[in-house]
Amino acid sequence: MTDAIEIAVTINGRGHRLAVPPRRVLADVLREDLQLLGCKIGCDQAVCGACTVLVDDLPVTACTTFAFEIDGKAVTTIEGLAEGGGLDPIQRAFLEHGAFQCGFCTPGMILSVKALLARHPEPDEALIRQWLNANICRCTGYQMIVEAVRAAARIGPG
Repeated sequence: MTDAIEIAVTINGRGHRLAVPPRRVLADVLREDLQLLGCKIGCDQAVCGACTVLVDDLPVTACTTFAFEIDGKAVTTIEGLAEGGGLDPIQRAFLEHGAFQCGFCTPGMILSVKALLARHPEPDEALIRQWLNANICRCTGYQMIVEAVRAAARIGPG
């Protein structure tokens, strides 16, 4: 790994020093190197949103973000949301409202919602759907997802 780039990153609250090849993407680092399998690979083209994670609290597609780009940043994956053994309010709302079927898109969807509610604590349906337009769900039809987001907004931050 002579071409590796040294990076320092915080992932789910834990500091990491990693040596990454220049063309290695964040999704591969998370899944293969750190065993954080909640970041799904659906398209490798930033089209489906299944690989969405938060970088400095903003949603990014991990399949097209080079690992060296996260140097000095904080990354949150779905594994980093549940704290103290309890689910994040968004996770609870998705569970209680049946906002998933196969679950493949759910981690990326939940992280997008986390970013949305951090910026817009009381979003209307149009804003919810706008924020979720980068996350494709082939199973639910989105209505249960919108209902879960509204419920999570009523609960407030975890």
